[in-house]
Amino acid sequence: MWNRAWAWLLNTLPIFRWLPDYTTASLRGDMTAGLTVGVMLIPQGMAYAVIAGVPPIYGLYAGLVPLLTYPLFGSSRHLALGPVSIDMLIVAAGVGALAEAGTSQYVAYAILLTAMVGLLQMVMGIMQLGFVANLLSRPVIAGLTTAAAFIIAFSQLGGILGVELGRSQYVHVLLADAVRNVGDTHLLTLGIGMTSIVLLVALPRLMPLIPEALIVVAGGTLAGWGFDLQEKGVSVVGDIPQGLPAPELFALSFSDLNDLLPAAVTLALVQFMKDISLDRIFATRHGYTIDANRELIGVGAGNFLGSLFQSIPASGSFSRSAVNEQAGARTALANVFAAGGIALTLLFLTPLFYHLPTPVLAAIIIVAGFSLIDLHELRDLFQARRRDGYIALFTAVCTLFIGIQEGILLGIGASVIAVLFRISRPNMAELGHVPGTRLFRDLDRFEHAVRLKDIMVLRVDASFSFANAEYFKDFILEKSEQEGRNVDIVIVDGSSINGLDTTAVEALFSVTESLEEQGIEFHLTGLIGPVREVVRRSGLHALMGENKFHLDPHEAVVSVLERWDAAEDTDRTDQYFATTDREKKTSTPAAS
Repeated sequence: MWNRAWAWLLNTLPIFRWLPDYTTASLRGDMTAGLTVGVMLIPQGMAYAVIAGVPPIYGLYAGLVPLLTYPLFGSSRHLALGPVSIDMLIVAAGVGALAEAGTSQYVAYAILLTAMVGLLQMVMGIMQLGFVANLLSRPVIAGLTTAAAFIIAFSQLGGILGVELGRSQYVHVLLADAVRNVGDTHLLTLGIGMTSIVLLVALPRLMPLIPEALIVVAGGTLAGWGFDLQEKGVSVVGDIPQGLPAPELFALSFSDLNDLLPAAVTLALVQFMKDISLDRIFATRHGYTIDANRELIGVGAGNFLGSLFQSIPASGSFSRSAVNEQAGARTALANVFAAGGIALTLLFLTPLFYHLPTPVLAAIIIVAGFSLIDLHELRDLFQARRRDGYIALFTAVCTLFIGIQEGILLGIGASVIAVLFRISRPNMAELGHVPGTRLFRDLDRFEHAVRLKDIMVLRVDASFSFANAEYFKDFILEKSEQEGRNVDIVIVDGSSINGLDTTAVEALFSVTESLEEQGIEFHLTGLIGPVREVVRRSGLHALMGENKFHLDPHEAVVSVLERWDAAEDTDRTDQYFATTDREKKTSTPAAS
């Protein structure tokens, strides 16, 4: 009984697998890394809360419970949790349609959304649905982050210019609004914002070991206090509640759940896809494994429990996770020390932020937004497979001009259509014999490959199903009917076929019968056992005959040539083997 209980505990709370072996060296590394990340999280959390449309304090709240919860359930040693800019953009898009930003109702919706995201992630993890995140392909994520970069950055134009602009998730609306109000620009606010941007860009190059956002926040706060910038018309953060957040039950109604569900599903998937990508990078570098479903439960539990303490959504941050690794984090407990730094800030330091100019926060958001643009990723997508590059571009354009959730859905749709198109139009090639070997290769790619007289060898590079059955059949029949060429034998290399459905089997029947009507024999080679079993059960094996199935194209060619030599007293087999460097062997039907 105790063994079963202990096994259940280890499976439910993975922290107990490694905590007994925790060392003082790990403690030092986690403490150093956690406090370093906590210093970064203070200005970033406050700034990212502004993106979400909630007061800055809620960004700090998101640096507490989620960070304390994740180490209990998560499997990554280096993932640093907290508010993330792209997550906050989705929050703003989802909640902005229901309430006015900054109001108590808006904040309540944001916290309810956090609970829904956490619950969805936990359910997905418990039900082993981590694979669902594969719907968000690499091109979709690349397109989303590129569009998000512009939306996040342009959403802060009002803060930089010192004018009141409407909130929107559309870049063209934000730009048009800024242009209409540019005449009301507050020059001192603009100067503070632009100076902050320059410092945020320059400091990492001049002093790479110092957190630039914290320096800018500290300098801005001192300037706001020393020069009394509020009296000069510069907007400041103002009063920030002091102390730890009290537990509160979020308001709940069916209509609210229904209204927020699309945003919750979108955010749950985006968070997980982003987190698992980060996890795999660090796991590969440091030689440990990641459990995708445990990650769902870990981040989900952090979001759900965090919502009870007024947290907005939290997930893994690339920049903070990278710093976490570089600062020496050994385990997920680094998140606990980061949360400790946030707790101390909430208890003792929030009054210091009263004079922090809001254009400083706007500058942090703009720089963070544009840092999401990864030109190397977009270039790699276009170079590796141009179609993926266009999907990323399509997703970005849809996100910019139609909406965030709509852009993601359309991007997923484009990815699915691309996959279906690729399945329905698989690569098929005519093969030629490579002299000096028993190999057959694509005639279009291997200039030394030789087409055999009267024998056509083809290869299909895909599973054979209803989606491509007609294409497969048409390809074979069209090839066999090419003008100016006599074909007596068609051999299909099926070694890449890993599955057949009934539509595909029917197509093979049709091909066999159509070729027979033209006096052409049809042979199959390289079928794996399960595929050959389907062929046998369907009756196709009996129709074609055992001598039409072979291990590989070489064996099929030898079988045909030997039969022709015996019937016509020719030496075509010897001529064929004269081009190989192997011994002549008698062909026998292949066994699966």
